[in-house]
Amino acid sequence: MRVTTIATAGLALFALFAPGSPAFAADAPAPAGPEAEAPARATPQFKYRTGEIELPNKVARLHLGEKYHYLDPAETEKLLVAWGNEPGSETQGAIIPGDVDPMTNEGWAVVLTYVTDGHVDDSDAAKIDYDDLLKDMKEASEEHNKERAKAGYKAVHLIGWAEKPRYDAASKKLYWAKEFQFEGSEARTLNYDVRVLGREGVLSMNAVAGMDQLPQIRADMQSLIAVAEFNDGHRYAEFNSKTDRMAEYGLGGLIAAGVAAKLGLFAKLGALLAPLWKFIVAGFVALGGFIGRLFGKKKDASA
Repeated sequence: MRVTTIATAGLALFALFAPGSPAFAADAPAPAGPEAEAPARATPQFKYRTGEIELPNKVARLHLGEKYHYLDPAETEKLLVAWGNEPGSETQGAIIPGDVDPMTNEGWAVVLTYVTDGHVDDSDAAKIDYDDLLKDMKEASEEHNKERAKAGYKAVHLIGWAEKPRYDAASKKLYWAKEFQFEGSEARTLNYDVRVLGREGVLSMNAVAGMDQLPQIRADMQSLIAVAEFNDGHRYAEFNSKTDRMAEYGLGGLIAAGVAAKLGLFAKLGALLAPLWKFIVAGFVALGGFIGRLFGKKKDASA
């Protein structure tokens, strides 16, 4: 396994808008004189790994080869903070294409998270009407925007599917892409989501990029979908109904809200930086009340 340290190029926007910079620090001292300048913020350096990667939680591994690089949770935290997120994100690391710099406009990353909500029943896969689901998701997201407005945050509008959900029953992998737009921004944001179902949890792979990168992301994600694999004892087929617990949602709930939302990841990035940098929308809609409203309505309609 090769470990590579890559110095990333700086961004003027990072120095101006990152949390804790003079633009946001209320107690930042005033310049001493007309010639005084704020100290330059060093651009982060990242320690990448390649090849076979076992995730820190020991339940899954990545077969990356040399084409993709892995950042461990500490290095991923460094990247997310550099992108404008608050410290404290809980991840299993991130995957970076080997030929891009994540600190440039062309840079992107796949953030890895894992949630142990139980075994997700996939029996509803063939029954989901994704157009109908999207309509309900849009309605619920606009309701949520009212709460964002009260809290002083800009609205985040769900535009539609950038790629309609698909489920590979053989590999137990679900993937889809959503298109978002932040209020006041002309640029649209892409979230490409992959969920790998395990025995008692779900591995989430969230690609974060701009909509103009969709062709590249789509091509790369097809190969990235294949790199994640659960270890022995944690695979979907090893579920034991006598000892293991079931999740309270199926594939529809997984798509509607996103498991990563429960971790509270990246929720303030859009309000902080829109429209100036990457937007991560995982956690955009709260999981609790949203699923209740969405699937409660379905139940009432079928009664």
